[in-house]
Amino acid sequence: MFTVPFPARLSASSIIDAAWILLQEGGQDALNMRALAAALGVRPASLYRHFENREALVRALAERGVLELQDGIARATQGKGPRDALWAAASTYLNYARNHPHAYALMLFGDDSAQTSAQGQSAAKALWNTLLKLVGDLSGDPDDTDQAVAFWTFLHGAAMLDRQGLYGASGPRGGLDVGLTALLNHMETAGGSGDPSS
Repeated sequence: MFTVPFPARLSASSIIDAAWILLQEGGQDALNMRALAAALGVRPASLYRHFENREALVRALAERGVLELQDGIARATQGKGPRDALWAAASTYLNYARNHPHAYALMLFGDDSAQTSAQGQSAAKALWNTLLKLVGDLSGDPDDTDQAVAFWTFLHGAAMLDRQGLYGASGPRGGLDVGLTALLNHMETAGGSGDPSS
């Protein structure tokens, strides 16, 4: 069990930071208010001044995960051409899902309240808008929802197959490259933005 220095003043951000560590180490099963309070060196009742219940804390953690992923994609794609940017976005997305499996699961499979909160929607919307812009830059259609959904579906499917170990010991081999190349070629062809073989 980890411990953190006793905070001079307990805050929502210090609680989220400690809860994030619990999540990374033990998944959602480790997220209980008693263990979190012990890690912070406070009484459980102190946490409820900042989060009304565990579900509110889960919503905050889900939002943090989505924003981390969105920020990582934005940094990885900065200054790149449209096609290279989508490759970088795909790599960042899949690496995040692989390296932060509990956060990724929480982001997508949290309880209904975690997915319908106003904050959660704004974080998910930021991620969606980032992907939509990247796809639109390649296809030439700034509101290319169909291609963006296909891109996100491909990434999520690959992330879940990897998480479940269904690629087997050899991993996906070149299959992800084949699939992503086909998607990007289709985006270019649909938008008439270039030679699909490039």
